[in-house]
Amino acid sequence: MGNCWTKVFSSDQEDYAEVQNVDSKNVHLIGSMEKWEAKLLEATRDGKIVIANFSASWSRPCKSMTPAYCELADKYTSMVFLAIDVDELAELSKSWDIKATPTFVFFKDGRQVDKLVGADKSDLQQKITAMDESHPFYASGWT
Repeated sequence: MGNCWTKVFSSDQEDYAEVQNVDSKNVHLIGSMEKWEAKLLEATRDGKIVIANFSASWSRPCKSMTPAYCELADKYTSMVFLAIDVDELAELSKSWDIKATPTFVFFKDGRQVDKLVGADKSDLQQKITAMDESHPFYASGWT
């Protein structure tokens, strides 16, 4: 199983296009600070939970988590799943105190509510399930 996202650059080499979603259409590549801010604002406005995956393309633990992250994105379609390359967006990664990869940061109402460092598929599943069950919109059955 390969990556669920692929980088595709525009002519100015700055923007990512959300194209090749091998396993999930619910994983959004973040290639700029503007896109990061727009996705967080959109999710906050829509009352959605955000899971941000800060990873590195060269990291084996990150690569090993990609299929699980995509599967979770497919299962929890009412949440927003983001993928951030720490080398491409070093400023953003530093601002969220990312010191290891993969790091998953959870947002609710635009604020960080949880964080998971490391490639533990079971822990990631548990945290996402807990977020899903704790959110009144999701818990009421409206998905």
